[in-house]
Amino acid sequence: MQRRKLLAQGLAVGLAWCATRVRAAADTLGFREMYGKVGVLGLSFSAKTQALKGQTVSMQGFMAPPLKAEAMFFVLTEVPMALCPFCSSDADWPNNIVLVYLTERQTFVQNNAPIRVTGKLEVGSWTDPATGFVSLVRLTGAKFSSV
Repeated sequence: MQRRKLLAQGLAVGLAWCATRVRAAADTLGFREMYGKVGVLGLSFSAKTQALKGQTVSMQGFMAPPLKAEAMFFVLTEVPMALCPFCSSDADWPNNIVLVYLTERQTFVQNNAPIRVTGKLEVGSWTDPATGFVSLVRLTGAKFSSV
């Protein structure tokens, strides 16, 4: 009887571990997954983006050159960018950028080094009151690491 109970507990722990691994994989959002089809009104968020809204997600990309070294935010892009988002017009920027707000200061990396960012996903047009920067997608309370 003791052996059956031990096996049942082991199975329960294994299933719980598998569930967390599947959940972690589901919380990854790629740049090409952010938007659905372009309609009459322009870009629309994909079903995956809508489903992950308000949840912690991970994204992989590149850090655009920051406004200043001690900033608590940066722009994440799908491909390396040499432009500063605050030094050029919006016409120079791709539409699938993500504004990242850090929980604490981190040392910024070169714009051609891939990084993984994890934070709470916010979607919808929003204007940063301090910088005036307008974003459609944001990761808040974020941290990043090298890939």
